[in-house]
Amino acid sequence: MTRSLTLAHLYPDHMNIYGDRGNLITLVQRCRWRNITLRVQPVTVGASVDWSDFDLAFFGGGQDSGQALIADDFLRRQGEGVARAIEDGLVMLAICGGYQLLGHYFLTHTGERLPGVGVLDIHTIGGKNRLIGNTVLALHTPFPAATAAPSPSSACPAGTSYLVGFENHSGRTYHGARVAALGHIITGYGDNREDGKGGAVYRNTIGCYLHGSLLPKNPHLADHLLTLALQRRYGPSTALPLLEALDDTLEWQAHWTMVERLLKRVAKKRGERERTHP
Repeated sequence: MTRSLTLAHLYPDHMNIYGDRGNLITLVQRCRWRNITLRVQPVTVGASVDWSDFDLAFFGGGQDSGQALIADDFLRRQGEGVARAIEDGLVMLAICGGYQLLGHYFLTHTGERLPGVGVLDIHTIGGKNRLIGNTVLALHTPFPAATAAPSPSSACPAGTSYLVGFENHSGRTYHGARVAALGHIITGYGDNREDGKGGAVYRNTIGCYLHGSLLPKNPHLADHLLTLALQRRYGPSTALPLLEALDDTLEWQAHWTMVERLLKRVAKKRGERERTHP
């Protein structure tokens, strides 16, 4: 059976920073390797689209100026359709600015209030200081993978599933009761630097601050999104075993190299603190 999916790429000219476009390239290529046709439709300022046509969507991050340019268009032209599609099971990955605009609002550090579509029960408050650095997030619910690789050393505890990425944001995002945390931060700042939460999950939508780009170094997340999209298009019987395994050797090497390096750094700092304050 020939399978095909359609993806909406939201505001690619304004919301594409820190390698976010690599997430789209990853999804297209992983589909191509499996003979799945992935059609990509840009959703630009002023565009009129029917959100029932899409199986999944990607919404990248941008500078505050770029986010301000598209916020009104997103709310007025796309907000109702996006919210309805997400409630109906649309698969979406939203990074940084895209993540923020799916929430109730983003209050910038200058006092400008950018309303979001409110489909995610989150809100964001801008800070004066940026939260920057490589990040490891331990998933609360592991994603099954068509091809998984074991952790390379004792520095990476067996049985823990991670995401690795790069964060650079001034916004502090706070969760309400109607979203679940994607995971907790092992190293890095997370959504707000206060409660250890990293990312949010609602239905088939995942939002987070992990740039980098995210999907090339996390093939289990890429395949999780594709599996959900195939199930949305073709029915729940289209489970992960039907997503053929790929040779992900390089992808997992990139993943575990970063996890191991950053966890060792955390352990070293912990040891230094214990020696200083026994």
